[in-house]
Amino acid sequence: MLKIVVLISGGGSNLQSIIDAIEEKKLNAKIECVISDREAYGLERAKKHNIPSILIDRKIFKQNLFDEIEKVIPKDIDLIVLAGFLSIVSAEFIKKWENKIINIHPSLLPKFGGKGMYGMNVHRAVVENRETESGCTVHFVTNEIDGGEIIAQKKVPVYETDTPEDVQKRVLEKEHQLLVEAIKILEKNLKKR
Repeated sequence: MLKIVVLISGGGSNLQSIIDAIEEKKLNAKIECVISDREAYGLERAKKHNIPSILIDRKIFKQNLFDEIEKVIPKDIDLIVLAGFLSIVSAEFIKKWENKIINIHPSLLPKFGGKGMYGMNVHRAVVENRETESGCTVHFVTNEIDGGEIIAQKKVPVYETDTPEDVQKRVLEKEHQLLVEAIKILEKNLKKR
């Protein structure tokens, strides 16, 4: 069984997709805890499913945020999932958990990734650049923002009449599927080791 920690910053809809997949026996995993770097509805989602939920406020801990997060992560964790987590992960944390941290990003990386490319900024850029497709990517986290090895991607069409909100909605639906699929891929790879 895969032991997972999920880091969030918002509503937690991607977290919910993992919870649902576990409850429906589509994933052989257990979420050990959910950590948020700000007050977020995702913590309530975790509590509803009896998953330990921890607020470690980035405004309070600032540059020590990941030292505090490190204190609550079980040492035997298999995977750390950034699911709408907006804080930039520290180099020390990445080094300690190398190849065990994954992130979901709302574009087809390497397009529309990097500093400042998150949330609606990504979807606005897609529409402004008149892209005909967008999507989402799950990748390993490295010191290069959105630059780690790609695990899986899903595409969606972008239409001429689309607003950034239209693209966001279409991409989010795929994110929920892709995150679970990527965790399954990693689960299989971990079994082979």
